[in-house]
Amino acid sequence: MTIAKFQGGDAVTMSSQEIAELVGKRHDNVKRTIETLVERKTIQLPQIEEVKNHLGQTVEQYQVCKRDSFVLVAQLSPEFTAALVDRWQALEEQAARPMTQAEITAANANHLVAVERQQREQQVALERIETRVANVEQVRYLDSMPAGFESMTSIRARINLRHGIPQWVINAVMRDIPGALLPFAMVRSKHAEDGGQPYAIWPKADITRRFDRFAAECTFETAERATHPDIQQGRFKLRQRNSA
Repeated sequence: MTIAKFQGGDAVTMSSQEIAELVGKRHDNVKRTIETLVERKTIQLPQIEEVKNHLGQTVEQYQVCKRDSFVLVAQLSPEFTAALVDRWQALEEQAARPMTQAEITAANANHLVAVERQQREQQVALERIETRVANVEQVRYLDSMPAGFESMTSIRARINLRHGIPQWVINAVMRDIPGALLPFAMVRSKHAEDGGQPYAIWPKADITRRFDRFAAECTFETAERATHPDIQQGRFKLRQRNSA
């Protein structure tokens, strides 16, 4: 059985493995389609979990919500939509039955683990915010951007061109994961009178070194997909650099 419940026990999900079996596709192709749809912001990034396959090997699978599963199947194989509807009906009927004591105990344990993990993540995020607030007074304001510096918009475009990294990963490297660089300065907008806000700038050379190091720390799972220990959302696009 491959149904699951999100934290709180209300929303039923279907695994990417079961979706692959329903539409007769390879599981890795289904996961790749999910990741493509996430990058296009067509669906939300599903939760990922590790399970044992029939050979006893550990594999990763996504837990996809009902709405996104329909989008996914429409992309993979529209003629199987009826089979998906039937399967969702069966899953929801089973999820509606009273939980056994063993299921309640397991759900409570999983919820406790999730709450503790969330509290740890919130504490880390709070510490990062406090550190950044403490450094706000050190940030200078400039009337124009000097040579050799770039804004966040420029960073996203340049790093994507250099490494093929998607925007959401670039944002995480710049703001969330350990080692995030503080802005060198804030540049006053030339349209401040019309409500334009100051924008942050960083030294281009520092940003290049930051992302070159990040890319070197990544592990390729496929020819075009990689993981990084500080990116918890799973695999993402990354272009392999030539060794020459």
